[in-house]
Amino acid sequence: MTAKIGYLGPKGTFTKLAVDTAFNGETKHSFDTIPECIDAVEADEIDVGVVPLENAIEGTVQLTVDYLVHQVRIPIMSEIVVPIQQHLLVSPDFSGALTDVEEVHSHSHAIAQCHQYLHKHLSQARLCYTSSTGKAAQMVSETNKPIAAIGNKLAAKTYGLRMIQEDIHDFPNNHTRFAVLSKNKASVHINHSVQSEKTTLLITLPSDYAGALHQVLSAFSWRKMNLSKIESRPMKTGLGNYFFIIDVNQPYDDVLFPGVRGELEALGCKVTMLGTYPVYQMDV
Repeated sequence: MTAKIGYLGPKGTFTKLAVDTAFNGETKHSFDTIPECIDAVEADEIDVGVVPLENAIEGTVQLTVDYLVHQVRIPIMSEIVVPIQQHLLVSPDFSGALTDVEEVHSHSHAIAQCHQYLHKHLSQARLCYTSSTGKAAQMVSETNKPIAAIGNKLAAKTYGLRMIQEDIHDFPNNHTRFAVLSKNKASVHINHSVQSEKTTLLITLPSDYAGALHQVLSAFSWRKMNLSKIESRPMKTGLGNYFFIIDVNQPYDDVLFPGVRGELEALGCKVTMLGTYPVYQMDV
């Protein structure tokens, strides 16, 4: 049976680009927001949801992490890493100069990735935030106003736009990690070779234990477990209360991870596994 794949849409987003590259033949559905996509997985409306998790320039997509922690707890089954190239898109009828562009539309992360370019070349333009880069491209295609969008080549092709300037992101090594979410591992079929494996943990520290974070990190360190990321996010229960997201560069096993869990729980920490999964590096 063909799996139903959901993604942050509309057509022309980087998420759609990641989905098209990773999945072949599956039915694909777009959603206007990240929570809508995650909720659809929870409600069994789709089998798999693909949402942005982290960008190399702008960091964590906080809405994704917070929603998975506080609202809907769906395991991460895979990770897709995609190179990101941001272009300035205009209507094919636009014949003016960059100084004639009145507005630039895109997702907040895309605009932030192009901050220096916008500051130098489009300082006169008003920055307008949309739910996705694809939505911004769609808006430009539906108006005759002198406005532009930041998006990819797929968006330009999908909405019939012209790339007036290519590769406007501020740093060349621009990649985004996408989380593949599903209740059923059998629904996830990615036709690429695995680059590496990773385990993501959610750790909540005891509020009254001095030096707890140091001891948390020590539990991984003396076992020689390499951490690729550690990030704090507010618990939303009051100032100074945080949880930590930790990425461990190895799959879950029956020796090291139970040992870490036991050591941390003895300190009063709460440990939850958000996923242990393969990582796929895509060329698009």
